[in-house]
Amino acid sequence: MAGESESFSTAAEDNAKYGFERAEMYESNLAGTVDPYERHVFLCYNSHELWPSRVEDSDSDPLPKLLASALKARKNDISLKTRLTICERSDDVKLSDGDVLIFPEMVIYRGLKDSDVDSFVEDVLVNGKPWLSGVQEELTGSYVFVCAHNNRDRRCGVCGPVLIQKFKEEIESKDLKNQVFVTACSHVGGHKYAGNVIIFSAAPDGKIAGNWYGYVTPSDVLELLDKQIGEGEIIHRIWRGQMGANVKEAEKVEEMKLTNGTIVYNNEKQPQETGTEGKTESVSNCCQGGGGGGFSCCRDETVEKNQLRRNGEDSRAGLANGAAPCSHHCCCGGCSGYCCCGLWSLPKSKMKCFL
Repeated sequence: MAGESESFSTAAEDNAKYGFERAEMYESNLAGTVDPYERHVFLCYNSHELWPSRVEDSDSDPLPKLLASALKARKNDISLKTRLTICERSDDVKLSDGDVLIFPEMVIYRGLKDSDVDSFVEDVLVNGKPWLSGVQEELTGSYVFVCAHNNRDRRCGVCGPVLIQKFKEEIESKDLKNQVFVTACSHVGGHKYAGNVIIFSAAPDGKIAGNWYGYVTPSDVLELLDKQIGEGEIIHRIWRGQMGANVKEAEKVEEMKLTNGTIVYNNEKQPQETGTEGKTESVSNCCQGGGGGGFSCCRDETVEKNQLRRNGEDSRAGLANGAAPCSHHCCCGGCSGYCCCGLWSLPKSKMKCFL
C-alpha cells in the first residue's frame, strides 16, 4: 500500500514539474518554431528508454551515428533539406531496427545495416532513386511520432509515453489500427513545448503534410485524430509548423482563408505578464477592439497565470449567456492580462469578452 502511495506521489510530482501541469506550459507562442525543411527521414532503432541523450552521436549506437554522419557529409549533394530523427521499433507498427521511413515520399526501406549506409544515402537521398540494395515499400495511412526522449529531456520523457498511450487508446476505440500508426521518436527540438507531436497525413489536396504540434496534452489527442488526420485541418492553437512550408508563407495562406481582416496571426513573441503595477495599456493595444477588428478581448483585469494554464472549461467558469468557451491555447498571454482569441476558436456570433 505504501509503495502504491509513493508511486502515485512521484507521478504527481513529475507531472507538476515536467508534465502537462508544469509552470511553463502555454507560455510561448508556437507558430514558427519549426525550421523550414522538405524531407523527414526516420531511422528505427531500439526503444526510447534506451536511447542515450545524443543517440545520433553515440559510439555505442553505430547505425544512427553512421547515418547522421553520412547525411551531414553529403548535405550539399542532397537537393532537399532533410531532417533525420530516430524512431522506436514497434511490433504494433511493424517496425524493426534498421527500417527507414521517408516522408513526404511515404516509402520505407527495411533492415538498413551499418555497411549499407553510404550506398543508401547515395542512391535514395542524393540521386533520388530506389535503393539498389534494398526493396522500397509504400507506406499507407497516417503516421504519428511523439517525442519521448527521456534521456535528452525529462519533459519529453514524462509527456511522451502518456500521449502515445492515449493515441493508442483512441485509435483502438475508433477502429483505426490499420490506418493510423503511432510510435515514439527522439528529440525533435523544443523541449519546452512538450508534448511534441509530428503527424504525417494527407492534406485536403491529397498531398502528404508533416504538421508539428507542441504543448499537446491527452485532451488534444481526439481532436488531432478527428481534425488533423481525419479532415486535414490544422489545429492552430497548438500548431508549431509544417514540413515543406515556409512558416511565414503558411501564415499568409491561412490569413487569406479567413474573412477579410478578421485576425492578425504572426510569430512575434508576445509580451509576458510580469506584474500589475504600472500597466496602462488599453484593450485596443492588445486586441484591436471587438467591433470591427474581429478579436475577442477579455476585460482589462489582471489574470492569474494559472488560469491561463488550466485546460478545459473550468478555467473559464461562469461564461456569460452560454458563450462558447475560449480555449486557453488561443490566448496571446500577456498584454496586461488580456486574452485574445482567434476566430478559429469562437463562432463569430459568440465573440465575447470573458475569463
